[in-house]
Amino acid sequence: MTGDAWNIGLNIIASVITGSMVWISGRLLRLRRLRRKQAFLGLSSGGECLIVVPRMFSADNERSVHRNDAAAMLDLSAILSECGAKPEVIFHDQVYQGLAAKSEFCIGGPAANRRTEAHLRSVLPGVRMAGADERTAIDVGGQSYPSNLHHLEYALLAKVVRHERDKPAFVICGQTSIANRVAARYLDSEYPRLRSRYGVRRRFCVLLRVIESESYGPSVVEFVRDITTEAFSPRPAESSAQPG
Repeated sequence: MTGDAWNIGLNIIASVITGSMVWISGRLLRLRRLRRKQAFLGLSSGGECLIVVPRMFSADNERSVHRNDAAAMLDLSAILSECGAKPEVIFHDQVYQGLAAKSEFCIGGPAANRRTEAHLRSVLPGVRMAGADERTAIDVGGQSYPSNLHHLEYALLAKVVRHERDKPAFVICGQTSIANRVAARYLDSEYPRLRSRYGVRRRFCVLLRVIESESYGPSVVEFVRDITTEAFSPRPAESSAQPG
């Protein structure tokens, strides 16, 4: 074989090795990112998780679901599919086990989802949501955040972890159905920032603001503030009323 032929052969081999290394490195990086996301969400490939569906508040049928809440479920399903998890979907009024056995994604406010109501009462006692639909206000930390339907709506996104080895529950609780969808999408798109700030296991609760949903849909969302301390602590009046 001539020198030119050897050079060509060596260049081809080098190109193949380089291409293989780039492919392997990219695959390992994607796998590492996936493992981090799975750990943050409490998911695993082939593992089960729970999606709790709210009812459509204005409907008489307890099993009617608003199209925005259905879209939020689809958004979550894409996340779960990426993580290789198997979702079990239940309605808000179905009796189910407590927290911790499976990672949970609970959609909707307390007026539309009984399980959200239980979560607010038991693990997020500092949050109150009064009214329903466009008349809803989120009260937390001594401040009230009323909705202005289609123009200014709020949602809270909370990660609840009771004990070290428990699976997390994500409470996706908006004043309206479109705010629910915004919070679900925020969990996916802002996961790296949430993980960087709170780590894999720490609980959190953040307040989000949806801008002009009638014109922009679920696309324009603003981070309002971290309400973790206030949300997970009993309200002051309730603290003072408890026996010491």
